[in-house]
Amino acid sequence: MAATPTYRLDPVHTRVLFAIEHAGFSNALGTVSGSEGEVSFDPADWAASRLDVRIPISRLDLGDAKWNQSALARNLLDGERFPEARFVSTSVEQIDETHARVKGDLTLRGVTREVVLEVKLNALKRHPLPPFRRTAGFSATATLSRRDFGITAWSSMIGDSVQLRIEAEAVRDRNAGDDEPSAAPVPPEPTDRSTP
Repeated sequence: MAATPTYRLDPVHTRVLFAIEHAGFSNALGTVSGSEGEVSFDPADWAASRLDVRIPISRLDLGDAKWNQSALARNLLDGERFPEARFVSTSVEQIDETHARVKGDLTLRGVTREVVLEVKLNALKRHPLPPFRRTAGFSATATLSRRDFGITAWSSMIGDSVQLRIEAEAVRDRNAGDDEPSAAPVPPEPTDRSTP
């Protein structure tokens, strides 16, 4: 049986977006960029897929330096002691050709809880830019409770429910026996429009 193809997350084009209630006035929006990890994925066998991702919590950005510092303080995310979160899938349930439900263990602030991702496959094809490697693009959503991870400070100011949206691109492993060429395709020869 052939091994499930392995892809590596592109940290430049992978981002976690989150929203959480701010004192009932609005939803605070933030991002975490630079996630890294591996995705084993075969569109013909979603159940065999595996996901192992490391999220650099220390790169959280709420759009304001002081707000970032407060969010990473010890009584909230405790970014100094726990600069990274990790998600490891435990099961993948295919819903249709482009959608799946991914269950996994999220470790955040030293606490591990199950989180369910609703995942959409956007594309699986050779990237149009160098080095032209086969690339998988995904979008995902999830909801988690910050209390589940022991983050209970400022409950009168900060909501409990955290809405997540994830945009990710994963590139085929360089060492894989990929049938997709890694070089640029040869352009067609120009048509000679000159008259005889």
